Amino acid sequence: MTERAIDYVFRVGGEGGEGVISTGEMLTLTLARAGYEIYTFRTYPAEIKGGHANYQVRASGTLLLSSGAAVDVLLAFNQEAYDKHIKDVRPGGVLIYDSDSYTPPASPSVIAYGVPLSSLATEKIGIKLTKNIVALGVLSQLFDISMSAFEELLHERFGRKGETIVQKNIQALRVGAESVKPLQKKDDIRLGPGPRKTKELVLSGNESLALGAIAAGCRFYAGYPITPATDIMEFLAKELPKLGGFVVQTEDEISALGTVLGASYAGVKAMTATSGPGFSLMTEMMGLAVVAEIPAVVVDVQRVGPSTGMPTKTEQGDLYLACYGGHGNCPRIVMALNNVEDCFYGIIQAFNLAEQFQMPVVVLSDASLGHRRATVPVPDPSRVPVVERRKPAPAELVNYKRYAFTPDHVSPMSVPGLEGGGYVAEGLEHDERGFPAASDHENHLRLTRKRYGKFQAVEAVANEMVRIHGDPHPEVGIIGWGSTEGVIREAVQMAQAKGYSVGALHPKILYPQPLAKLKEFIEGTKAVIIPEVNFTGQFATALRKRFAYDFIQLNKCIGLPFTPKEIFDKIEEVATHVHNGRRVHAARV
Repeated sequence: MTERAIDYVFRVGGEGGEGVISTGEMLTLTLARAGYEIYTFRTYPAEIKGGHANYQVRASGTLLLSSGAAVDVLLAFNQEAYDKHIKDVRPGGVLIYDSDSYTPPASPSVIAYGVPLSSLATEKIGIKLTKNIVALGVLSQLFDISMSAFEELLHERFGRKGETIVQKNIQALRVGAESVKPLQKKDDIRLGPGPRKTKELVLSGNESLALGAIAAGCRFYAGYPITPATDIMEFLAKELPKLGGFVVQTEDEISALGTVLGASYAGVKAMTATSGPGFSLMTEMMGLAVVAEIPAVVVDVQRVGPSTGMPTKTEQGDLYLACYGGHGNCPRIVMALNNVEDCFYGIIQAFNLAEQFQMPVVVLSDASLGHRRATVPVPDPSRVPVVERRKPAPAELVNYKRYAFTPDHVSPMSVPGLEGGGYVAEGLEHDERGFPAASDHENHLRLTRKRYGKFQAVEAVANEMVRIHGDPHPEVGIIGWGSTEGVIREAVQMAQAKGYSVGALHPKILYPQPLAKLKEFIEGTKAVIIPEVNFTGQFATALRKRFAYDFIQLNKCIGLPFTPKEIFDKIEEVATHVHNGRRVHAARV
């Protein structure tokens, strides 16, 4: 019998306030330090306290592309967690439950271990809140996860609270481990030391993005707190001042972008981050950035909408707003980030594009990517050379024209205080010097052409920033964007293993579209699937406007990301229908 390769999915579920998220985070760090690749997903309630939360950790000895599907180990702190998640446990998987809270019905397909987590915490430790640490001790003993690594982590996490608190938590960890030693182990899940020996970081998407912004030269951030983007501001608030930078919490999102534009006008690389409701408020300021040709980076960590929607759930619902939000002809560049490592390098590329083309760049992330933690190689900023904005030469400061017409439509940009370089950046239409020209019809046409003229060069860059996975000339193609890349790659691998001709294209720049690469990929396919975590298929709709092609939409709109199997099932359906000459319709999962 061949030994199963280590690739296990752990899920923790329970009530908000029971330590579900902290349990998942500590398990994640311990597995990563043990030498495993990790990939997480978490979802939590919008309430301050209470409501259901869960945290999923996938650990493997090889590169991970998704958080996985079937659960190998479910740690359910209460009945609700059991009811919600037991259906996702694979046959032969493990359930660990708090026997003080409930008793699940017997099931021949699940191996269940009942542990009195609550009473162990209350009676042995004297602190009910250590229930989750007791549970970590149970996991450590049952699945051969390093006890010493957990203890080291507890010292780091609780050391500032004093040695007494640290020792209480270590005691809880050991009590949990001792409590299950008498149990007869019925499963075959054992981890032990992982295979990875190289140094890697454990980062969330938001943390990786914030680090990348620093590497890009960002030294000013303004924002207003909003889930799920606030982590970016909190990270930069700690780190930017160490580098002479500034973080400003403004009164709202309108002033956040206005402040960023002021900093950029003064010559400082600047950004803001928000989510859908906040980005909606920024649309007028986006117009000012466009007409005044001011570089700025705006990150939208998407969540479920409309309005305040589901603040802690994920969606890819802001593409229309990102590309077209604003009045008048309002060009901007729109990018999407693909994974945790890409958050670092992608945000550097966003700053480069903003500085090179002197226009706002909208960067789309989402809640699942922003909060996802993964092991990533130590970032190498030299992989993406930093670009600075074009500055005026001494000769150009004589009778300085801030908005001078140039062959590439990008004009030299001065900064306040530069002798001869003074100009006004305002929302009114203007002439080459920046003076208002709101009644000059021909001038408005020339300036509009200038602003849109940059798109030709941006589209050339967009065609270079495309990744293809699987067959580059497949029968069944997939076009995805943003955080769907990993699950699509895994689904493609599953389909290829079954002999299907399938490949996936993933563009980094969504507006303007990489038309040449899209056309090349689409030609010759018999069907193209476009999976999106939204209801209407926003990218599919945009592509239909440019290509006479009957794209097959696959939409998911329940606040959760795709699983690889959901996409694989659609590939298999489409491949079978194409082979039999039948048409395939759009679907929602």
